[in-house]
Amino acid sequence: MELVLRRRLELYAGRAHRELALEVAKHLEVRLGPMVLKDFADGEIYCRFGDSVRGKDVFILQTHAGPVNDSIFEQLIMIDAAKRASADRITAVCPYYGYSRQDRKSAGREPITAKLVSDLFAAAGADRIVSVDLHSGQIQGFFDGPVDHLTAMPVLIEYLKRHADEDFVIVAPDAGRVKVASRYSQYLNADVAFVHKRRPKGTANVVEALDVVGEVSGRRCVLIDDMIDTAGTICAAAELLVAKGASEVWAMATHGLLSGQAVDRLKASDISRVVVTDTLPLSEERRFDKLEVLSIAKVLADAIAAVFEDGSVSNIFKGDNLS
Repeated sequence: MELVLRRRLELYAGRAHRELALEVAKHLEVRLGPMVLKDFADGEIYCRFGDSVRGKDVFILQTHAGPVNDSIFEQLIMIDAAKRASADRITAVCPYYGYSRQDRKSAGREPITAKLVSDLFAAAGADRIVSVDLHSGQIQGFFDGPVDHLTAMPVLIEYLKRHADEDFVIVAPDAGRVKVASRYSQYLNADVAFVHKRRPKGTANVVEALDVVGEVSGRRCVLIDDMIDTAGTICAAAELLVAKGASEVWAMATHGLLSGQAVDRLKASDISRVVVTDTLPLSEERRFDKLEVLSIAKVLADAIAAVFEDGSVSNIFKGDNLS
């Protein structure tokens, strides 16, 4: 008797951002697999797959939204359950990778928590990680297996092509994002500038914008960053750009965390438009008139399809996702 084995793609999701998972499933033309996820009275998480995953190619989608620790641990439990249920290959799809900013030691006696998170995924049984716009490319090396680093650049560039019809300049909010800003400028045939900032030693979520390198006077400035958390960096940069004569300031980022006083800061800022993708869920309380949210679902779906078919993920982005 000859057995013909066919791999099957199965997509499952945690509770952090089910709306995104459903949209990804729609693009892939697959159903979102049934999962039982619930909390016990003491806060422990229970997980059970509704269908058999034996021998299947399982993709477990969970963005690390707040409470970030709960989201990460729920995904780890799902991965462990899939491994013990004999899944053939397990891919952790993390649109936003938690603890990505803790990717190095900036002072003595600090952890490198981004590495710890990758170790946890490996210990749980993940064979591969897929994520979008990691805070730094080095995080790809923390996991001893394939890491597919996606980027929201195609989504944000398409938006700019449709809406920014006047002379504009791409601005990096700090020197570390100049390389990314340069990539955007190449696709858009736009100039590049960057903001020189300082973060006072021993502080968190505090930033001082000191000067602008590049010609911004009389022009629309588009700030490009990987995330907007408390909005301190973006708002300080926008204030400086306006002081330097910018006619308008937009802010664009992949991950809209919008923590703490971010919404109030953005509302009161010199920024006229804030554009993020839906890698993280945004409640109605954190939405405001200046905010526009773009879908990242097709980017994720295309990458998942490429991984499943053993194709090239970097070809989707023409190689611009590698750092």
